Amino acid sequence: MKSERTYPHVSITPKAEASLLRGHPWVYSEEILSSEGQTVNGGLVDVLNRKGRYLGTGILSEASKIRVRLLSRNANDRFDESFWERKLRWAWEYRKSVLRPEDLLCCRIIFGEADAFPGLTVDRFNDLLVVQVLSVGMEVRKGFLIPALVDILRRDGQQISGVFERNDEALREKEGLTQGKGWYPLPDENVPASAVTEIVENGVKYLVDVENGQKTGFFLDQKYNRLAVSRIARDKTVLDCFTHTGSFALNAAMGGAKHVTAVDVSAAAVEMAQANVVRNGFEEVVDCVCENVFDLLPALEKAPQKYDFIILDPPAFTKSRRTVSNAMTGYKEINYRAMKLLPRGGYLATCSCSHFATEEKFVEMLHFAARDAGVQLRQIEARQQCCDHPILWGVDETSYLKFYLFQVI
Repeated sequence: MKSERTYPHVSITPKAEASLLRGHPWVYSEEILSSEGQTVNGGLVDVLNRKGRYLGTGILSEASKIRVRLLSRNANDRFDESFWERKLRWAWEYRKSVLRPEDLLCCRIIFGEADAFPGLTVDRFNDLLVVQVLSVGMEVRKGFLIPALVDILRRDGQQISGVFERNDEALREKEGLTQGKGWYPLPDENVPASAVTEIVENGVKYLVDVENGQKTGFFLDQKYNRLAVSRIARDKTVLDCFTHTGSFALNAAMGGAKHVTAVDVSAAAVEMAQANVVRNGFEEVVDCVCENVFDLLPALEKAPQKYDFIILDPPAFTKSRRTVSNAMTGYKEINYRAMKLLPRGGYLATCSCSHFATEEKFVEMLHFAARDAGVQLRQIEARQQCCDHPILWGVDETSYLKFYLFQVI
Protein backbone atom coordinates (compact mmCIF):
# COMPACT_ATOMS: atom_id res chain seq x y z
CA MET A 1 0.00 0.00 0.00
CA LYS A 2 1.35 3.39 -0.92
CA SER A 3 1.21 6.00 1.84
CA GLU A 4 -1.18 8.91 1.14
CA ARG A 5 0.74 11.31 3.37
CA THR A 6 2.62 14.30 2.08
CA TYR A 7 6.13 13.08 2.88
CA PRO A 8 8.64 12.92 0.02
CA HIS A 9 9.35 9.40 -1.07
CA VAL A 10 12.25 7.37 -2.41
CA SER A 11 12.09 4.30 -4.62
CA ILE A 12 14.61 1.55 -3.85
CA THR A 13 16.18 -1.47 -5.52
CA PRO A 14 14.86 -5.02 -5.16
CA LYS A 15 17.95 -5.86 -3.08
CA ALA A 16 17.16 -3.07 -0.61
CA GLU A 17 13.50 -4.12 -0.54
CA ALA A 18 14.49 -7.69 0.33
CA SER A 19 16.69 -6.40 3.17
CA LEU A 20 13.85 -4.29 4.60
CA LEU A 21 11.44 -7.22 4.38
CA ARG A 22 13.92 -9.32 6.37
CA GLY A 23 13.73 -6.71 9.13
CA HIS A 24 16.80 -4.57 8.55
CA PRO A 25 16.01 -0.83 8.82
CA TRP A 26 18.72 0.69 6.59
CA VAL A 27 18.68 1.83 2.96
CA TYR A 28 22.07 2.70 1.49
CA SER A 29 22.66 5.58 -0.90
CA GLU A 30 23.40 3.33 -3.88
CA GLU A 31 20.12 1.46 -3.31
CA ILE A 32 17.94 4.48 -4.06
CA LEU A 33 16.61 4.52 -7.61
CA SER A 34 14.72 7.83 -7.51
CA SER A 35 13.16 10.37 -5.20
CA GLU A 36 10.13 12.60 -5.45
CA GLY A 37 9.21 15.64 -3.39
CA GLN A 38 11.24 18.19 -1.47
CA THR A 39 13.50 16.25 0.90
CA VAL A 40 15.12 17.73 4.01
CA ASN A 41 18.28 16.46 5.67
CA GLY A 42 17.10 14.71 8.83
CA GLY A 43 13.49 14.80 7.63
CA LEU A 44 10.99 12.03 7.00
CA VAL A 45 10.67 10.12 3.74
CA ASP A 46 8.42 7.26 2.71
CA VAL A 47 10.22 4.28 1.20
CA LEU A 48 8.58 2.56 -1.79
CA ASN A 49 9.55 -0.36 -3.96
CA ARG A 50 9.79 -0.01 -7.75
CA LYS A 51 6.06 -0.66 -8.12
CA GLY A 52 5.11 2.03 -5.62
CA ARG A 53 4.33 -0.30 -2.71
CA TYR A 54 4.83 1.34 0.69
CA LEU A 55 7.61 -0.32 2.72
CA GLY A 56 8.02 2.10 5.60
CA THR A 57 8.90 5.61 6.70
CA GLY A 58 12.36 6.65 7.76
CA ILE A 59 14.75 9.52 8.37
CA LEU A 60 16.87 10.85 5.51
CA SER A 61 20.58 11.50 6.01
CA GLU A 62 22.00 13.27 2.97
CA ALA A 63 25.66 12.96 4.01
CA SER A 64 25.70 9.32 5.06
CA LYS A 65 26.08 6.13 3.07
CA ILE A 66 23.17 4.93 5.19
CA ARG A 67 20.78 7.25 3.41
CA VAL A 68 17.51 6.23 5.11
CA ARG A 69 16.95 4.69 8.55
CA LEU A 70 13.47 3.24 8.90
CA LEU A 71 11.35 4.27 11.89
CA SER A 72 8.07 2.52 11.15
CA ARG A 73 6.50 0.10 8.68
CA ASN A 74 3.00 1.27 9.57
CA ALA A 75 1.53 3.65 6.98
CA ASN A 76 -0.92 4.96 9.58
CA ASP A 77 1.74 6.23 11.98
CA ARG A 78 1.95 9.96 12.58
CA PHE A 79 5.37 11.07 13.70
CA ASP A 80 4.25 13.69 16.17
CA GLU A 81 5.31 14.20 19.79
CA SER A 82 2.96 11.47 21.05
CA PHE A 83 4.65 8.97 18.70
CA TRP A 84 8.09 9.71 20.17
CA GLU A 85 6.84 9.84 23.76
CA ARG A 86 5.22 6.44 23.29
CA LYS A 87 8.46 4.94 21.99
CA LEU A 88 10.44 6.42 24.88
CA ARG A 89 7.99 4.95 27.39
CA TRP A 90 8.19 1.57 25.70
CA ALA A 91 11.99 1.60 25.97
CA TRP A 92 11.86 2.43 29.69
CA GLU A 93 9.09 -0.08 30.43
CA TYR A 94 11.12 -2.77 28.66
CA ARG A 95 14.11 -2.12 30.99
CA LYS A 96 11.82 -2.25 34.00
CA SER A 97 10.58 -5.65 32.84
CA VAL A 98 13.89 -7.36 32.08
CA LEU A 99 16.31 -5.89 34.65
CA ARG A 100 16.49 -6.34 38.39
CA PRO A 101 15.12 -3.23 40.13
CA GLU A 102 18.55 -2.27 41.46
CA ASP A 103 19.99 -2.39 37.93
CA LEU A 104 17.71 0.38 36.71
CA LEU A 105 20.10 2.85 38.37
CA CYS A 106 22.86 1.93 35.90
CA CYS A 107 21.58 0.67 32.58
CA ARG A 108 21.22 1.44 28.89
CA ILE A 109 17.81 3.02 28.33
CA ILE A 110 18.04 3.57 24.56
CA PHE A 111 20.03 1.22 22.31
CA GLY A 112 19.78 2.74 18.86
CA GLU A 113 18.07 0.63 16.21
CA ALA A 114 17.09 -2.04 18.74
CA ASP A 115 14.73 0.52 20.29
CA ALA A 116 13.90 2.15 16.93
CA PHE A 117 15.90 5.28 17.74
CA PRO A 118 18.52 4.99 14.97
CA GLY A 119 21.82 6.51 16.01
CA LEU A 120 20.80 7.33 19.60
CA THR A 121 22.30 5.88 22.78
CA VAL A 122 21.20 6.83 26.29
CA ASP A 123 22.92 5.34 29.35
CA ARG A 124 21.94 5.97 32.94
CA PHE A 125 24.53 6.24 35.70
CA ASN A 126 22.69 6.87 38.95
CA ASP A 127 21.32 10.42 38.68
CA LEU A 128 23.03 11.24 35.37
CA LEU A 129 22.00 10.41 31.83
CA VAL A 130 24.65 10.20 29.12
CA VAL A 131 23.46 10.76 25.56
CA GLN A 132 25.34 9.96 22.37
CA VAL A 133 23.83 11.07 19.07
CA LEU A 134 25.32 9.52 15.91
CA SER A 135 22.69 10.33 13.28
CA VAL A 136 21.38 13.59 11.89
CA GLY A 137 17.80 12.40 12.39
CA MET A 138 18.28 12.09 16.15
CA GLU A 139 20.33 15.29 16.26
CA VAL A 140 17.47 17.40 14.89
CA ARG A 141 15.02 15.75 17.33
CA LYS A 142 17.10 15.66 20.50
CA GLY A 143 15.66 19.00 21.62
CA PHE A 144 12.38 17.18 22.19
CA LEU A 145 13.59 13.64 22.92
CA ILE A 146 15.97 14.41 25.79
CA PRO A 147 13.59 16.53 27.90
CA ALA A 148 10.77 14.08 27.16
CA LEU A 149 12.82 11.13 28.41
CA VAL A 150 13.86 13.01 31.55
CA ASP A 151 10.20 13.83 32.19
CA ILE A 152 9.14 10.19 31.73
CA LEU A 153 11.78 9.00 34.19
CA ARG A 154 11.01 11.64 36.79
CA ARG A 155 7.28 10.97 36.60
CA ASP A 156 8.17 7.35 37.35
CA GLY A 157 9.97 8.41 40.53
CA GLN A 158 13.53 8.32 39.12
CA GLN A 159 15.97 10.99 40.26
CA ILE A 160 17.71 12.61 37.27
CA SER A 161 19.89 15.64 37.99
CA GLY A 162 21.58 16.17 34.64
CA VAL A 163 22.22 15.03 31.07
CA PHE A 164 25.71 14.90 29.56
CA GLU A 165 26.24 14.65 25.79
CA ARG A 166 29.15 12.45 24.62
CA ASN A 167 29.20 13.43 20.97
CA ASP A 168 32.99 13.19 20.73
CA GLU A 169 32.72 10.39 18.19
CA ALA A 170 34.17 10.35 14.66
CA LEU A 171 31.06 8.61 13.27
CA ARG A 172 29.21 11.90 13.59
CA GLU A 173 31.33 13.34 10.78
CA LYS A 174 29.91 10.75 8.39
CA GLU A 175 26.52 12.31 9.13
CA GLY A 176 27.83 15.81 8.49
CA LEU A 177 27.78 16.55 12.23
CA THR A 178 30.49 18.12 14.38
CA GLN A 179 32.02 16.47 17.43
CA GLY A 180 31.77 17.78 20.96
CA LYS A 181 30.72 17.04 24.50
CA GLY A 182 29.13 18.89 27.38
CA TRP A 183 26.06 19.29 29.56
CA TYR A 184 22.71 19.35 27.82
CA PRO A 185 20.77 22.36 29.15
CA LEU A 186 17.52 21.11 30.64
CA PRO A 187 14.84 23.82 30.80
CA ASP A 188 15.08 26.08 33.86
CA GLU A 189 17.76 23.98 35.54
CA ASN A 190 21.42 24.43 36.44
CA VAL A 191 23.90 21.82 35.24
CA PRO A 192 25.33 19.49 37.91
CA ALA A 193 28.51 20.55 39.66
CA SER A 194 30.34 17.35 38.73
CA ALA A 195 30.45 14.90 35.84
CA VAL A 196 31.50 12.13 38.23
CA THR A 197 28.96 9.92 39.97
CA GLU A 198 28.96 6.63 41.85
CA ILE A 199 27.16 3.54 40.63
CA VAL A 200 26.65 0.13 42.20
CA GLU A 201 26.55 -2.90 39.90
CA ASN A 202 26.31 -6.44 41.28
CA GLY A 203 27.16 -4.99 44.68
CA VAL A 204 30.40 -3.42 43.40
CA LYS A 205 30.88 0.34 43.69
CA TYR A 206 32.46 2.38 40.86
CA LEU A 207 33.12 6.03 40.26
CA VAL A 208 32.02 6.88 36.72
CA ASP A 209 33.33 9.96 34.92
CA VAL A 210 30.76 10.60 32.21
CA GLU A 211 32.87 13.38 30.68
CA ASN A 212 36.20 11.59 30.31
CA GLY A 213 35.48 7.86 30.58
CA GLN A 214 35.50 5.61 27.53
CA LYS A 215 32.36 5.70 25.36
CA THR A 216 29.64 6.97 27.73
CA GLY A 217 31.74 6.45 30.87
CA PHE A 218 31.38 2.74 31.71
CA PHE A 219 30.68 -0.51 29.86
CA LEU A 220 27.25 -1.71 30.98
CA ASP A 221 26.86 -4.58 28.53
CA GLN A 222 28.82 -7.14 30.60
CA LYS A 223 26.72 -6.64 33.74
CA TYR A 224 25.35 -10.17 34.05
CA ASN A 225 28.45 -11.77 32.52
CA ARG A 226 30.41 -10.29 35.43
CA LEU A 227 27.87 -11.87 37.75
CA ALA A 228 28.42 -15.25 36.06
CA VAL A 229 32.16 -14.89 36.72
CA SER A 230 31.47 -14.00 40.35
CA ARG A 231 29.48 -17.20 40.88
CA ILE A 232 32.41 -19.49 40.06
CA ALA A 233 35.31 -17.42 41.43
CA ARG A 234 35.17 -18.61 45.04
CA ASP A 235 38.55 -19.77 46.41
CA LYS A 236 40.20 -19.38 43.01
CA THR A 237 43.35 -17.53 41.96
CA VAL A 238 42.21 -15.28 39.14
CA LEU A 239 43.98 -13.43 36.32
CA ASP A 240 41.82 -10.68 34.80
CA CYS A 241 43.29 -9.54 31.47
CA PHE A 242 42.38 -6.18 29.89
CA THR A 243 40.82 -5.17 33.20
CA HIS A 244 40.02 -1.53 32.29
CA THR A 245 38.00 -0.35 35.33
CA GLY A 246 38.67 -3.61 37.18
CA SER A 247 35.06 -4.72 36.84
CA PHE A 248 35.61 -8.44 36.26
CA ALA A 249 38.36 -8.51 38.90
CA LEU A 250 36.09 -6.87 41.46
CA ASN A 251 33.21 -9.22 40.67
CA ALA A 252 35.57 -12.16 41.16
CA ALA A 253 36.68 -10.69 44.48
CA MET A 254 33.06 -10.12 45.46
CA GLY A 255 32.42 -13.80 44.67
CA GLY A 256 35.10 -14.90 47.14
CA ALA A 257 38.22 -15.30 44.98
CA LYS A 258 41.38 -16.14 46.91
CA HIS A 259 43.42 -13.63 44.94
CA VAL A 260 42.96 -11.60 41.74
CA THR A 261 45.59 -10.05 39.48
CA ALA A 262 44.08 -7.34 37.26
CA VAL A 263 46.14 -6.42 34.19
CA ASP A 264 45.91 -3.60 31.65
CA VAL A 265 48.42 -1.96 29.31
CA SER A 266 47.02 1.50 30.10
CA ALA A 267 48.50 3.17 33.17
CA ALA A 268 45.38 5.33 33.43
CA ALA A 269 43.16 2.23 33.40
CA VAL A 270 45.28 0.56 36.09
CA GLU A 271 45.05 3.69 38.23
CA MET A 272 41.28 3.72 37.82
CA ALA A 273 41.02 0.00 38.60
CA GLN A 274 43.15 0.45 41.72
CA ALA A 275 40.89 3.29 42.89
CA ASN A 276 37.89 0.99 42.47
CA VAL A 277 39.68 -1.75 44.41
CA VAL A 278 40.23 0.65 47.31
CA ARG A 279 36.67 1.94 47.06
CA ASN A 280 35.38 -1.59 47.61
CA GLY A 281 37.89 -2.57 50.29
CA PHE A 282 39.60 -5.35 48.32
CA GLU A 283 43.22 -4.16 48.67
CA GLU A 284 44.21 -7.49 50.26
CA VAL A 285 42.62 -9.52 47.46
CA VAL A 286 43.23 -7.63 44.18
CA ASP A 287 46.53 -6.47 42.70
CA CYS A 288 46.51 -4.14 39.68
CA VAL A 289 49.39 -4.47 37.21
CA CYS A 290 50.35 -2.37 34.19
CA GLU A 291 51.47 -4.88 31.56
CA ASN A 292 50.87 -5.76 27.92
CA VAL A 293 48.76 -8.93 28.02
CA PHE A 294 50.34 -10.20 24.79
CA ASP A 295 53.75 -10.10 26.51
CA LEU A 296 52.57 -11.18 29.94
CA LEU A 297 50.81 -14.41 29.01
CA PRO A 298 53.86 -16.09 27.38
CA ALA A 299 56.08 -14.89 30.24
CA LEU A 300 53.76 -16.44 32.81
CA GLU A 301 54.40 -19.91 31.38
CA LYS A 302 57.82 -19.76 33.07
CA ALA A 303 56.62 -18.09 36.27
CA PRO A 304 55.91 -19.87 39.57
CA GLN A 305 52.59 -18.00 39.99
CA LYS A 306 49.74 -20.21 38.82
CA TYR A 307 46.16 -19.24 38.05
CA ASP A 308 43.13 -21.49 38.01
CA PHE A 309 40.74 -18.90 36.48
CA ILE A 310 41.67 -16.57 33.59
CA ILE A 311 39.39 -13.84 32.23
CA LEU A 312 39.95 -12.38 28.75
CA ASP A 313 37.92 -9.22 28.07
CA PRO A 314 39.89 -7.46 25.32
CA PRO A 315 38.84 -4.31 23.49
CA ALA A 316 37.46 -4.77 19.99
CA PHE A 317 40.38 -6.00 17.89
CA THR A 318 38.55 -5.04 14.70
CA LYS A 319 36.04 -2.36 13.77
CA SER A 320 35.82 -3.25 10.08
CA ARG A 321 35.62 -6.29 7.84
CA ARG A 322 39.03 -5.48 6.35
CA THR A 323 40.89 -6.26 9.56
CA VAL A 324 38.93 -9.31 10.74
CA SER A 325 41.69 -11.77 9.83
CA ASN A 326 44.31 -9.93 11.89
CA ALA A 327 41.83 -9.62 14.75
CA MET A 328 41.14 -13.35 14.82
CA THR A 329 44.90 -13.97 14.98
CA GLY A 330 45.04 -11.74 18.04
CA TYR A 331 42.08 -13.46 19.68
CA LYS A 332 43.61 -16.86 19.04
CA GLU A 333 46.96 -15.83 20.53
CA ILE A 334 45.56 -14.73 23.89
CA ASN A 335 43.13 -17.65 24.14
CA TYR A 336 45.80 -20.18 23.20
CA ARG A 337 48.15 -18.71 25.82
CA ALA A 338 45.45 -18.72 28.49
CA MET A 339 44.53 -22.34 27.76
CA LYS A 340 48.21 -23.31 27.99
CA LEU A 341 48.54 -21.57 31.36
CA LEU A 342 45.49 -23.11 32.97
CA PRO A 343 45.74 -26.45 34.79
CA ARG A 344 43.34 -29.25 33.99
CA GLY A 345 40.12 -28.31 35.71
CA GLY A 346 40.89 -24.60 35.44
CA TYR A 347 38.36 -22.04 34.21
CA LEU A 348 38.37 -19.62 31.30
CA ALA A 349 36.08 -16.67 30.60
CA THR A 350 36.62 -15.26 27.13
CA CYS A 351 34.78 -12.76 24.98
CA SER A 352 34.78 -10.44 21.98
CA CYS A 353 32.89 -7.17 21.70
CA SER A 354 33.46 -6.75 17.95
CA HIS A 355 30.42 -7.11 15.69
CA PHE A 356 32.71 -8.05 12.79
CA ALA A 357 34.29 -10.91 14.73
CA THR A 358 31.13 -12.96 14.29
CA GLU A 359 30.08 -15.75 16.62
CA GLU A 360 30.96 -18.31 13.95
CA LYS A 361 34.47 -16.90 13.56
CA PHE A 362 34.94 -16.61 17.32
CA VAL A 363 33.86 -20.20 17.97
CA GLU A 364 36.08 -21.46 15.16
CA MET A 365 39.01 -19.57 16.68
CA LEU A 366 38.37 -21.17 20.07
CA HIS A 367 38.37 -24.63 18.51
CA PHE A 368 41.74 -23.95 16.86
CA ALA A 369 43.20 -22.44 20.05
CA ALA A 370 42.12 -25.45 22.12
CA ARG A 371 43.51 -27.87 19.52
CA ASP A 372 46.88 -26.13 19.43
CA ALA A 373 46.99 -25.88 23.23
CA GLY A 374 46.24 -29.60 23.50
CA VAL A 375 43.17 -29.15 25.71
CA GLN A 376 39.48 -29.86 25.55
CA LEU A 377 36.91 -27.26 26.56
CA ARG A 378 33.85 -28.05 28.62
CA GLN A 379 31.35 -25.27 28.07
CA ILE A 380 29.64 -23.87 31.14
CA GLU A 381 27.76 -21.00 29.56
CA ALA A 382 27.48 -19.11 26.27
CA ARG A 383 26.24 -15.59 26.87
CA GLN A 384 25.76 -12.30 25.04
CA GLN A 385 25.32 -8.66 26.00
CA CYS A 386 23.03 -7.68 28.84
CA CYS A 387 19.31 -7.51 28.07
CA ASP A 388 19.30 -3.70 28.29
CA HIS A 389 21.26 -3.93 25.00
CA PRO A 390 18.57 -5.99 23.22
CA ILE A 391 19.34 -7.90 20.03
CA LEU A 392 16.91 -7.14 17.23
CA TRP A 393 16.59 -10.13 14.94
CA GLY A 394 17.22 -9.15 11.35
CA VAL A 395 19.63 -6.39 12.46
CA ASP A 396 23.00 -8.08 12.88
CA GLU A 397 24.64 -4.89 14.10
CA THR A 398 22.71 -5.11 17.38
CA SER A 399 24.35 -8.49 18.16
CA TYR A 400 28.01 -7.95 18.93
CA LEU A 401 29.11 -9.42 22.28
CA LYS A 402 30.19 -13.06 22.52
CA PHE A 403 30.97 -14.40 26.01
CA TYR A 404 31.92 -17.96 26.93
CA LEU A 405 32.70 -19.67 30.21
CA PHE A 406 34.68 -22.91 29.96
CA GLN A 407 36.38 -25.45 32.11
CA VAL A 408 39.65 -26.75 30.66
CA ILE A 409 39.83 -30.54 30.83
